Amino acid sequence: MNNNCCFVSVVIPTRNCREYLYRCLKAIRQSDYHDFEVIVVDDASEDEFPEVVRSYIDRVIILRKRVGPGKARNIAAQQARGEIVFFIDSDVEIKLNTLTKAVEFLKEHTDIAALFGSYDSNPDCLNFFSQYKNLFHYFVHQNSNPEAKTFWSGCGAIRKDVFLEIGGFPEKNINAMIEDVELGHKLISKNYKIRLIKELQVKHLKRWDLVSLIKTDIFSRIIPWTRLAFKSGLPYDLNFKVKDRISGVLSLLIPFSLLFFFYSKLFLFFSMLLLTIFIYLNRSLCKFFMHKMGFSFSVGAIFFNWFYFFYSSIVFCCYSLILLVRNLCRIKESELI
Repeated sequence: MNNNCCFVSVVIPTRNCREYLYRCLKAIRQSDYHDFEVIVVDDASEDEFPEVVRSYIDRVIILRKRVGPGKARNIAAQQARGEIVFFIDSDVEIKLNTLTKAVEFLKEHTDIAALFGSYDSNPDCLNFFSQYKNLFHYFVHQNSNPEAKTFWSGCGAIRKDVFLEIGGFPEKNINAMIEDVELGHKLISKNYKIRLIKELQVKHLKRWDLVSLIKTDIFSRIIPWTRLAFKSGLPYDLNFKVKDRISGVLSLLIPFSLLFFFYSKLFLFFSMLLLTIFIYLNRSLCKFFMHKMGFSFSVGAIFFNWFYFFYSSIVFCCYSLILLVRNLCRIKESELI
C-alpha cells in the first residue's frame, strides 16, 4: 500500500439529485483540507446537469446510459489522481474537518486500507420518517465495532491502489444499494483492514417518506442483501448482528401469535412476552430515541422499528425461498443433462 497519503480525490455519484448537489459541493469547498480534487459522475440523470455547480467541480463525467452507483464510482476512481479516494453521496454535507480527519487517520494507521463514518444525529429534514431513518443509521454506526467488516460509500475513504487491486465496486445490479457492503467483503477476503471512525460524521440532506423508505429498503437493500447472503453470507456487523437477526424472527412471531388469541388467551400472553423480549433486545435504541426526540417520537419510532423488521423478514424469507427453488431447479436440470 502507498503510504504517502496527501492528495485526495473526492468522488460523488449523482442521479436526479440536483436539489442537494449544491450544498454537498459547497461544504466540500469549505473544507479545512485543501489538497484535493472533486469528481462528479452524473449517472444519466433525467434532468439537466446544473451549471451553477460546475465551478465547484474539477471534473464532471456525464453518462448517457444509466450504469448504477457502483460502476459510476468505479469510472471516476479510475480517473482519480489522488492516493486516497474519498466517496461521498450527493445528498450528504460534510463537516469542516471531515477530509482532514480521514487523511490524518490513514497517514497514522498505515495498516488500514479503508475507513468510513456515519450520519450525524441532526438530520436536515424534520419529518418523522427522515428523522427515524437517519437517526437509526446514526445509532447503528455509533454502536458498532470500529474494526468493521463492511464499508459505507456515503462517507468513506480507501487507498486508491487497494481499490484498484480488488476491482472496485460490483457493477451488476444498477438498482442495488449494497455495493459498499460487497466492497467490504472484497477487502476482508483479501485480509485488508477497515475502520469505522465514529467521529467522522456528516449530515444527511435527503427527505424520506413512508413509500420511498419501504420501497428503497425492499428493492435496493433487502432483496440484494438476500442474494448476497446466499452467495457469500453476511457479516455479523452493523445491522446484521445476532440481536438484529433474533429481532427479525420475533417481529414475525408477534403478529402470528396474536392470530390465535381467539382460540386461547394464552397466545396473548405469549405475544406480550415476545414483544417484551423484542423491546429488551432493542432497549438501547429505545433509550436513544427517548433521549434524542422525546416520548411521543420514541413510541412511533419503536413501532416502526418493529414494522421494519417485520417487512424485512417477510421479504427475506420469501426471496430466500425463490432462490432456493431456483437453485434446486438448476441442480435438476444439470442432472438431466
